[in-house]
Amino acid sequence: MRRSLKFLLRPTAKQAAALTACLEDHRQLYALEHRRTAYRKAGVTIRYGDQSAELKHIRADDPDGQGRWSFSSQQATLRRLDKAFAAFFKRVRQGRTPGFPRFKGRGWFDTVEWPKDGDGCRWDSQPEHPTATYVRLQGIGQVRVHQHRSVKGRVKTISLKREGERWFVVLSCDEVPAEPLPATGVVVGLDMGVAWLVTTSDGEQVTNPRHLAASAERLAAAQRDLARGKRGSRRRRKAVARVVALHAKVRRQRLDGAHKAANALVAGYDVIVHEALRIGNMTRSASGTAEAPGRNVAAKSGLNRSILDAGWGVFLTVLAYKAESASRKLIAVNPAGTSRTCTRCGHCAKENRLTQAEFACTACGHTAHADVNAAINILRAGLALRDTAEAA
Repeated sequence: MRRSLKFLLRPTAKQAAALTACLEDHRQLYALEHRRTAYRKAGVTIRYGDQSAELKHIRADDPDGQGRWSFSSQQATLRRLDKAFAAFFKRVRQGRTPGFPRFKGRGWFDTVEWPKDGDGCRWDSQPEHPTATYVRLQGIGQVRVHQHRSVKGRVKTISLKREGERWFVVLSCDEVPAEPLPATGVVVGLDMGVAWLVTTSDGEQVTNPRHLAASAERLAAAQRDLARGKRGSRRRRKAVARVVALHAKVRRQRLDGAHKAANALVAGYDVIVHEALRIGNMTRSASGTAEAPGRNVAAKSGLNRSILDAGWGVFLTVLAYKAESASRKLIAVNPAGTSRTCTRCGHCAKENRLTQAEFACTACGHTAHADVNAAINILRAGLALRDTAEAA
């Protein structure tokens, strides 16, 4: 298996300045202007191979700037730019909204990758001294790492990531061994929601902590300060840092809750069935124009915010890799009709769902908690898919 691990860096002040300079030089290397100008003036398409060949001259002309960083990391940045243009042209061919690659201004370029451990970088973990872990980066030196968990498998790529005023190292590891858990013989269906993050077919419910809503007042105050600040001022930079820090805290809280909920489910069930949710479609803005706005725009906006605050996508992503590592079976099913179908007689009608929490079948009179009823339907659909696949 392949896994990514993220650790906090503890750079010195000098190293932090070097990390910032590294990021800035790679951002300038990523600039789109070279490709734009070549195509606009000469009709020439610049590709990765052309830019990679020029990189040697750029490094030679600027030994104290671009020349001090790893050649392979700079190539990775150019490949990243090439992929952005390839995706743009693919969308054009498919008739989709193209979305021209965005210019990365200051604050919009936060990641540098080293494609191979040992080529311009080195992960230096010492199992016997867990507090003495370092990552060595060309042009920066040996940076201390806060390693909060063991690294298993073979480190393949190393990435540097900036989040606000914090620095992180991200390891992509190959050949990570699975850690199967003992079989329980129990299966479960999961219904995702806003009132409760998860409701199981057994009737258990996982609380939705609503981290973003809990931080709404502080975020609003920080964003007001940001809006009042003058661009380029020290006060505005501090306001930006505060907004970024608050959003980062919400993100960490959401991820921590997802890990805890997923761990409990993976430990307790052999087969886990969940809804195949298309969250991007579900959180799309209400249709309409400025002249003829869509209906219930405010209500739809509030629902979208609640769905995103619940973090369904984060939870399902964490659940998927934990289930794979523990040798559990994860099944995704189409959720259409699961909340309106009676688990006793199979009658499906929108009138069966009286309220958000109440289900009462209009055909047989069966009553239940609406989310539990849906979770049972999801479980049955998943088991039917499993049986069909095994029979084939």
